[in-house]
Amino acid sequence: MKIGFKLNYMKIAILGYAEQGKSAYDYYAQSDNELTVCDMNPAVALPANVKRQVGENYLKGLDRFDLLLRTPIIHPRQIITANPEAPDILAKVSSVTNEFLKICPTKNIIGITGTKGKGTTSTLIAKLLEASGHRVHLGGNIGTPPFKLLEAGIRPEDWVVLELANFQLIDVKHSPHIGVCLMVVPEHLNWHRDFDEYVEAKQQMFRWQSPDDVAVYFADNENSKKVVSLSPAKKIPYFAPPGAFVSGENIVIDNQNIVAVSDIKLLGRHNLQNVCAAVTVCWQVTKDIQAIRTVLSSFSGLEHRLELVRTLEGVSYYDDSFGTTPETAIVALEAFTQPKVIVLGGSDKQASYDDLAETVKNSNVRAVVLIGATGPTIKATLDKHGYHNYVEGGKTMPEIVNTLRSQVKPGDIALLSTGCASFGLFKDYKDRGEQFKLAVQSLA
Repeated sequence: MKIGFKLNYMKIAILGYAEQGKSAYDYYAQSDNELTVCDMNPAVALPANVKRQVGENYLKGLDRFDLLLRTPIIHPRQIITANPEAPDILAKVSSVTNEFLKICPTKNIIGITGTKGKGTTSTLIAKLLEASGHRVHLGGNIGTPPFKLLEAGIRPEDWVVLELANFQLIDVKHSPHIGVCLMVVPEHLNWHRDFDEYVEAKQQMFRWQSPDDVAVYFADNENSKKVVSLSPAKKIPYFAPPGAFVSGENIVIDNQNIVAVSDIKLLGRHNLQNVCAAVTVCWQVTKDIQAIRTVLSSFSGLEHRLELVRTLEGVSYYDDSFGTTPETAIVALEAFTQPKVIVLGGSDKQASYDDLAETVKNSNVRAVVLIGATGPTIKATLDKHGYHNYVEGGKTMPEIVNTLRSQVKPGDIALLSTGCASFGLFKDYKDRGEQFKLAVQSLA
């Protein structure tokens, strides 16, 4: 499908050929550009006759190109390291996110970042705006690459909602009209140099805003405040006035009761933060209380986020595979008052498990099922905090689920919320969640 933008001739290298790389190829191939795909996989499936630079040296010799489109997983530092003869190489580097922000037909763009809750909040914002009569395009890290959104024919009056992770933001030079920063805690420290760089990556989304823009941030998180601190835009906190906040048993903004907490369908107290963020953002666009109330009382969340899989023999099995940090496991535990058995462990992102261990100790957890490379580390941390009710879960999902089942009693919550990334045992969090659901549904 022709998108309708005239592009000057350029020699372009597309660095990485996953979803965003594929969308970049489709976009730039519409004009007479010279495209080369660079990918570390020598067997990567590419369009016929496209130039390629694949294998171990796929990032070398890039100074011969006019534009380098970086896929999110490639750190800019890798490009510098691979091209020591070109010290200014980063001047040629861009990304799908950056180019989309530059050329998008509407300036009504909302960007959401933070450590967790981005997908839920982005989806909520899109649904709230749609319910108020706006035409909305949802994408970014949540699934649809930004360039693919162009194929729907974005109009100047439309709204675009983008979930944006640190990988996309680290080198952007354009900002959305409304930027949102949710809670920020240490994550992806195996990709970043340190936590400061992680925060700096998220700051880029706000750095290029103007005084006419809006920066929404989580009032109870100092890191969130730090992320938006560089923005010249109007700053509005949420979870505190003047943004949306919890007052008694209601979500309130501008002295108006928006919805009763008991009517919100999303599970868990932590989701009240996401609700308040979404309401605060939408309040800048529309004050359609009935539309907001209707969405909040019907939207139950995204897949792999505290998703009820099945109730069997009085035990409710929940898939929270999307949670890949200790903090997300903590909020999952705190979402339930019932006795719980939780699966913890996976691949290592250099996180601390002390707060998680203390929460396990004090949150009516009957047992912990340990898995993955971080299992021994979590076990040692639990011991340090005086909690010893743990078992080894196994190396396949059926083994893990059978172990989980062996530890529960009627009335319990059986919870997959590992607090860790999935790699090693599973392809990604989606694969882990799908395998969990299949194994649970297979229980007889």
